[in-house]
Parts: sequence; structure tokens; C-alpha cells
Amino acid sequence: MKNRKKSLVSVMALSAALLISGCNGADTKTSSDAGGAKGKKGELEDKIVVYSPHGKDILSKFEKQFEDEYGIDVEWLDMGSQEILDRVRSEKSNPQADVWWGAPSTNFNQAKSDGLLAAYKPSYSDSLDKGFHDPEWYWTGTSQTPEVIMYNSKELSKDEVPKDWDELLDPKWKDEIIIRYPLASGTMRTIFSAMIYRTYKDTNDPKEGYDWLKKLDQNTKEYSANPEMMYNKVAKGEGSLSVWAMPDVVMLKENKNYPFEFVIPESGTPVLTEGIAIVEGAKHPKAAEAFYEFVNSPEAAKTLAEEFYRIPTRNDVKDLPEWITETEVKAMDIDWNAFEEKGDEWMKYWDENIKSGDKEIKE
Repeated sequence: MKNRKKSLVSVMALSAALLISGCNGADTKTSSDAGGAKGKKGELEDKIVVYSPHGKDILSKFEKQFEDEYGIDVEWLDMGSQEILDRVRSEKSNPQADVWWGAPSTNFNQAKSDGLLAAYKPSYSDSLDKGFHDPEWYWTGTSQTPEVIMYNSKELSKDEVPKDWDELLDPKWKDEIIIRYPLASGTMRTIFSAMIYRTYKDTNDPKEGYDWLKKLDQNTKEYSANPEMMYNKVAKGEGSLSVWAMPDVVMLKENKNYPFEFVIPESGTPVLTEGIAIVEGAKHPKAAEAFYEFVNSPEAAKTLAEEFYRIPTRNDVKDLPEWITETEVKAMDIDWNAFEEKGDEWMKYWDENIKSGDKEIKE
């Protein structure tokens, strides 16, 4: 990895090659197999069920738009990425969801390995660079998400804030850090795994990473049950710091006037590819394909960028906001296959041996 910083647009291309998973030779359904990108209303089922961590603002907006366009009833369930994976696994014999919209690519690769996803090659496949989709189209990337250090700008000045990951371990931040409970969150699992991977890649031993997480736990005031609890407590000054997804920090600042700013860690940060997939055995497969196409159109990608601060993976979305084109990010060099293979083991160790149980706040 070169040491110079790159714009987010460059980071997309830089990290793409690291995301490719293995092939298993399965057949792939294409948008043409389904009668085109949109399909005919009369050919679609009258309902669709969507599992997503995107939150009620995004889900409500696209629910209304899709229902207005197709007359199809949209039901959605908002929960963490890992919670979705666990739920889809538990429902394998009787799938309840049609579309899984939003999760790190590592979650989708795990779901693919478990036979939980249906292959589907969308009509816009040519607009996705090689690393932004599964080789056999079991999932496609929808957005890129750099992870950052988030802080309350009323409590801390820019000069005071930690500039890199290791500075979070300074004892002066004891009880100042509030973190979204990691086991249910794809974002937090990725951040914690990245902290382990920094030394694991050279030693093949997670011990130094575990020691780092122990020191972070000592400074952590609370593991919040959901993102909203974390946002509210940091905004109120109950803690001044967190680690989270950059687009969400920008959105909360600009749309909800939260006193949030962020620092991109100087040594590099994981940049996630968020994705979408159709659930194997979906009860409403045609409607699922139509929804898949609808929320990934250029118009939808631009709406998500402008209103919800998502960085599109499609390379044909024009006139993106300056915060995307001008922000510089140094992407951490990551073997995402290692995250997929070791992530559950690492998080189980954290949960059983590192986490201070009294800091876990239930809903």
C-alpha cells in the first residue's frame, strides 16, 4: 500500500481487488432471465419482505417509492447485519425474507458458503468493477463505507481528538468511549477484526490484537445495544468518542444536527463494501428481482449519496457530492478472506474473554 492518501473514488478501485471470493460453478440467473430489469407488474408477486440494517429513514423512503411504482406491498425488518445473517441461517428451511439489503461483503460470502443466497446477475452488471460483486453474482456491492473515529465536537476540539487507532488506548479516554455492541453489527465486527488483523497478517496469531481490544475495553464506558442508543449518548456527551461508519457520521451531522465530526485514522482504515442479495428459496422471487434493480438504479444511487450519504459502487453515477469526491482516505490493506474465515472465532473470543459484561447495555 502506498502511503499517500487517496480520494474515496480511488479507494473503491484500490480495495475492489481484495474482495473477490472463490467460485463454485453454480448457475447464475440474469436480469434477462427474469424478463428484464423491471419486469411487468402483472408478472410480479404482490408482496416482498426485505431484511436490512439501513434504518427506517432509508427503508421507509424506498418502500414508498417502490410501492408507488409497482403496487407491491413492501415489508421490511431493520436489524444489524450479523443479526440478519443469523436469522437467515435459522430460516433456511423456511425462508421468510426475499431480499437482504445491506451488509459487509464478508457477511454475504458467509451466507453464500452456507447456501443461503440465490445467484442473480443484474442488468447493471457492467457498471460494477470486478471486486464489487461476487464472481458468480450471489451478491453485488451497493456502497463503500470507510470506518472512522467519531467524536462529539461540543466536547472535544479537533486538536484533542485521537488521530489514529492506537491513541484510543490512552488512559485519558477511560469512560469516554461508547461503542455499538459488536456481535450484532457488521460495521463493528469489521473494525474489531481490522484491529486484530494489523498484527495477525504477519504473525498468524491474534494475541496482540486481543491485547489491543482488552485495552480498548478498559476505556469503553458502554457497548450500546443498537446504533441509535450509541448516537444519542455520544450526542448528549455521556461519552465523547466512538468508532463507526463515516457516511453515517456525515448524515447525522447534516440531517439531524448532531454535534458529530470524524477523523480518518492516519495509519489506514478498513473500507467496507456493502451489498445486496436475494435469499435462496425466496417466496416472492420476481418481486425480489424488481426491488433489487430498483434500489440500485443510477437514480437510487444518487439519492442514497445525496440524502443518505452512501458512496456508490456503480461507476456510472454522475455529479456526486463533494464530500465523496474530495475526501481523502487511506484504505487499510486487508485480506477479506481472513475476516470471513476467522471473524467469528475472533468475536467469540472477545465476547467470552475480553468484554466487560457490566458494560453491555441491553435494549
